[in-house]
Amino acid sequence: MKKLLCIIILLPLIACAITTDRREEPVTPPQMEKSSSSNALYHYSLGVLFTLEGNLDEAAGEYEKALSFDPKSPYLAAELAILYTKMGKVNKATTVCEKSLIYNPNYINTRLLLGGLYLNLKEYENAEGEFRKVTELDQKHLDSYLYLSVIYLENKEYEKAIEILKDMLKIDPDNLMGNYYLARIYAEMKLYGEAERWFKKTLTIKPAFESALIELGLMYEIQKKNRCAIENYRNLIKFYPDRTGVRIKLARIFLRERKHDKAVRELENALKLDSSNREARLSLGLVYFEWKKYDKATKEFLSLLKEFPIDHRARYFLASAYEEKKLHSNAMEEFKKIPTESDLYVSARIHVGTILKKDGKTAEAIGLIKETMDEKREDSNLCGFLAYLYQENNNFKAAEKTLKEGLKVSPQNIDLHYKLGILYEKADRFSESIKEMEKILKIDPESVEALNFIGYSYADRGINLNKAEKMIKKALKLKSGDGYIIDSLGWVYFKKNNLELAIKYLKKASDTLPDDPTITEHLGDAYVKAGRAEDALKTYRRALKLKPDNETLRKKIDELMKK
Repeated sequence: MKKLLCIIILLPLIACAITTDRREEPVTPPQMEKSSSSNALYHYSLGVLFTLEGNLDEAAGEYEKALSFDPKSPYLAAELAILYTKMGKVNKATTVCEKSLIYNPNYINTRLLLGGLYLNLKEYENAEGEFRKVTELDQKHLDSYLYLSVIYLENKEYEKAIEILKDMLKIDPDNLMGNYYLARIYAEMKLYGEAERWFKKTLTIKPAFESALIELGLMYEIQKKNRCAIENYRNLIKFYPDRTGVRIKLARIFLRERKHDKAVRELENALKLDSSNREARLSLGLVYFEWKKYDKATKEFLSLLKEFPIDHRARYFLASAYEEKKLHSNAMEEFKKIPTESDLYVSARIHVGTILKKDGKTAEAIGLIKETMDEKREDSNLCGFLAYLYQENNNFKAAEKTLKEGLKVSPQNIDLHYKLGILYEKADRFSESIKEMEKILKIDPESVEALNFIGYSYADRGINLNKAEKMIKKALKLKSGDGYIIDSLGWVYFKKNNLELAIKYLKKASDTLPDDPTITEHLGDAYVKAGRAEDALKTYRRALKLKPDNETLRKKIDELMKK
């Protein structure tokens, strides 16, 4: 979520009495005190004229003279402090307010201004004191509650921020901003149930509150509640039909759901409202790309680049479309145009390396990545990819050395540890591969990949089966529905001879990932062990279709046929 509140200068509160619920009410500007001397009034009037002319230095000089003739005037002090604030002289403004409060300790507007100045200076304790004093002077001054919540949020004191806003809502339960800020605090705390409750309360007060509708939609997206997000954004469009950004958000949700036709429809509607919208045009190209309609994607990206030749994202995706179309020279030409300073530069170079490898130029790919690493030394993706190229070139020593060098620079890098563990596994260095995965779990005890790797490795060797089961169950809890983890759990039960559970989980894994030959083979093995030869034969044949060169599978089928 975005930062909850920005630090604000409280100038409007001095200029006029603004109510917290922002109702439209006639306001009478404050007047100079009748007790002020004629000299103070004269210099104040000159100050006002200079301010209207935009001559702030002269205005400040006149206000200073006015205050010297009437040093106890809270109004003159506030006006001078406001002017100093406009001029960026925050420390001077603070000093004026502090001196004024010696004479007028109960003048609320000065305390509000001083609290805002302290807030900008990040003097949170002093700011809190001023706003607390305001609530003591006027319990119903609702703005001070909002500003106190800002202070607590800045210091991550969420419970205090919630408490002060709830105190405010006891006074005014239907306060729009109080309900809205409370919702946003809960959202920042990831207490989404409470956040949703308060967003909905906010929207009952003002159904067309755009910020609340957007925040609620984003929160639904974070939780992957796509249906709720879509309904929320549809509601927003009813109130604000010209919001192209909301239609782009909808399109991206539909893209994640692989509902490409609906995504295209939303983007076309967005472009009807604003035909030059770069984000909508780029998103339309991405939808076609994900839809595997590479010709249409290419057309969109080329059109965008014709108008915006420095759009690195459009160029990157154009190159990716060429790569998918196997137009390797075109793809490399576009990838190489991505400049060094672009966030996509490293990814573009890795794509070039991938194309070179596909074209049988692995040595050239290695040279390119090494050259890129000289430019981007700390990028772990380059290090991992270079190790992969060495590994593909059967140079395991160089791959290991590369990964270890990367880990010297970035010892907490989970991806490099994982790649090194995989490398050890392929080199039949089992204990070293496990140690590498255990290092990952020390960095991140909830690493699903490391938990599943260790659990499956134990199960495959028929060792530490209880520990394997525990680790895989933890991984599955963290990533429920993952076909590979479900397969690992089924394989543990297979090794434990719990064939009923083994078949249950392996079948579920096979249904989840029907195109994976290894998982399908595992299910066949479980059927064999359970004495279900006919089911095993059907399953093995299905696995062989997925991987026709698997000689082990052929032997298993032949043995079953003989029986």
